Amino acid sequence: MERIICSAIWYKELPRTIDARGFQPINTDSGIVVCGLRHGNCIATVKELSNLRTVKLAPDGVGESVQGFLTNLNRFVDRTEARQIALTAGQIDDNNTQSKIKLYSEDLY
Repeated sequence: MERIICSAIWYKELPRTIDARGFQPINTDSGIVVCGLRHGNCIATVKELSNLRTVKLAPDGVGESVQGFLTNLNRFVDRTEARQIALTAGQIDDNNTQSKIKLYSEDLY
């Protein structure tokens, strides 16, 4: 059964500098996925490593990015798909979540 394991942000425009097979989610063909306890941890990691901000249109921005989650099947999923996975896996209670559409890490832990 697929489960949500951590927060992640897919930075679609950051270049991969190594052969990423096995190190990036199986369903991302470009960019870099950064994982963390919460999305803020992912943002801080990118800032520390690259001095780039998680914004799309700025000289020091990362370009397009998507906030989501990493699953135990090594897939990146957006917040909407992640909520459905977490509900099906019994990781969240439909009555005790911030949104009825998207998953937030605070819903999990």
